[in-house]
Amino acid sequence: MSQNITIIGGGLAGLTAAIACAEGGAAVTLHEAHRTLGGRARSSAAPYVANDGTHVFYDGAPFRWLAERKLVQPYVSLPLRALARSRFRYRDRLTARPPLGLLAMTARRGVRAPVDEDFGSWAGRRFGAGPARAAAGLLGVVTYDADPGRLSAAFVWERLRRAFSPRYPTVRYVIGGWGRVVDRMAAHARDLGVRVETGSRVDELPAGPVIVATSLDAARNLLGDDTLRWEGGRAVLLDLAVRRRPGDLFLVSDLDEGGFFERYSLPDPSLAPRGESLVQLQMPMRPDESKAAAVARLERIADLGLPGWRDRLTWRRDAVAAGRTGALDLPGRTWRDRPAIDRGGGVWLAGDSVAAPGLLGEVSVHSALEAAAAVLAGKDRSARLGIRG
Repeated sequence: MSQNITIIGGGLAGLTAAIACAEGGAAVTLHEAHRTLGGRARSSAAPYVANDGTHVFYDGAPFRWLAERKLVQPYVSLPLRALARSRFRYRDRLTARPPLGLLAMTARRGVRAPVDEDFGSWAGRRFGAGPARAAAGLLGVVTYDADPGRLSAAFVWERLRRAFSPRYPTVRYVIGGWGRVVDRMAAHARDLGVRVETGSRVDELPAGPVIVATSLDAARNLLGDDTLRWEGGRAVLLDLAVRRRPGDLFLVSDLDEGGFFERYSLPDPSLAPRGESLVQLQMPMRPDESKAAAVARLERIADLGLPGWRDRLTWRRDAVAAGRTGALDLPGRTWRDRPAIDRGGGVWLAGDSVAAPGLLGEVSVHSALEAAAAVLAGKDRSARLGIRG
């Protein structure tokens, strides 16, 4: 008789866990409280298809797991022409190249950063205060944090090397937005026999093995475990659709304040109507900063990268992402110190803030696969699927 497994949460982690468990021969029921699946991997409806935040897939084992199952195809890499339309904001001016000190820093691939020291102190001492501040600004889009310099040097350094590797290409853009990935994952799960129930809120743990693939806040409430907490980022998000104009930039990386601007419709024109561009922007919010103040700072980036955008605007939305941006490791802590996947008693966690390696959404996939392997093995200690990295 096949094992009956319950999965709570229908985002990237929950769908990954459902597929992995079903592939292992288990009978799976997935509960999603919202009427639609996807969590933070949702996209808005056409004609303006905007992800809930600045989403790309990075090269790595989680992406390969998805690609092996044809869940992310078709996708495109960063177009070469986009590089010529990319700029850096440095000292409130746009430049085609980052400061030399930052280039020198990112070229030092073999350097190891300490876990116990904050990035600002370590990088400032080793590379200089200016390059350290510029690197922190560069990583605003990855950390969703207004001050990455306060985080563990090892944590920040790993992300700097991964996200801004000189190797080309490093990112993948899914044609049609991440909502397409969710649709394909849901269809694949159902084809494997997974019972998917949307609009189904679970307030008490059901009997049998359970994988809780929700935010830490939701998991803490469901499990009654106050230890399920971890540092997270906070940022304002802004999506703009404008009538296209020759010369519009593709990307602005804000080294001054950590903001980010990317014209997603350049690699994927299907995201906006013909003749229009879809731009997504993100700005980490300062402590106690209001949404309006953060949006105003972000609009400054739009002014630089998309001149005259207000007169060309055809669609707009904004939102705050708080407590839903993945885990941030403070000095002295690593991903191994985050809330454990195995909670004991037949309960496992999956998501982007638990004890699994990776960059942003990769943590969700890694943790979901580890939880699924442990359930299928019938153990309360997570078995590995051989993709740790």
